[in-house]
Amino acid sequence: MISFVLNSILLGIGLAMDAFSVSIANGLNEPGMRRGRQCLIAGTYGFFQFLMPVAGWFCVHMLLQAFRTFERFIPWIALILLLWIGGKMILDAVRPEKEAESSEAPVLTWPVLLLQGVATSIDALSVGFAIANYSWVSAIVAAVIIACVTFVICMGGLTAGRKLSARLAGKAGILGGCILIFIGLEIFIRGVFL
Repeated sequence: MISFVLNSILLGIGLAMDAFSVSIANGLNEPGMRRGRQCLIAGTYGFFQFLMPVAGWFCVHMLLQAFRTFERFIPWIALILLLWIGGKMILDAVRPEKEAESSEAPVLTWPVLLLQGVATSIDALSVGFAIANYSWVSAIVAAVIIACVTFVICMGGLTAGRKLSARLAGKAGILGGCILIFIGLEIFIRGVFL
């Protein structure tokens, strides 16, 4: 039981790193973010980190061949989503008319948050293979632990990003966008070449 919980926590830490980096980027982009909004964002990432391993477990048990076909597209999907989100963040930060309209960075919208949640957790589908020998109850418990770990780590990332944003002033959106693009490239390279 202790090794199960420890393995789930370690798995959660490993899976949460992309979401942590995106959380820093979001904190950089929105330095005035309130605690409730931070919980909503971290909770969204935690939800997707819960959902993807469970979906992966289901695929292993029910749809193995279809999942194997889809698995090779995971790095491409993450790359496209994060390049789009990061590029948009950079463009919003450098547009001169944006500065004239408002001194505030664009607020993270629901569609973008959901895309970030999918993009940062899509590689967790593969965890379904790692937990394939678990019963469905154990798979759900492991996914809940992963989600909780992700939530805590992302709250830390959002807080760190908010604090860094004050020091970086107008460059925060550019840095946040670059972080997202880097994460997309890292997922792609790891998934395709390694």
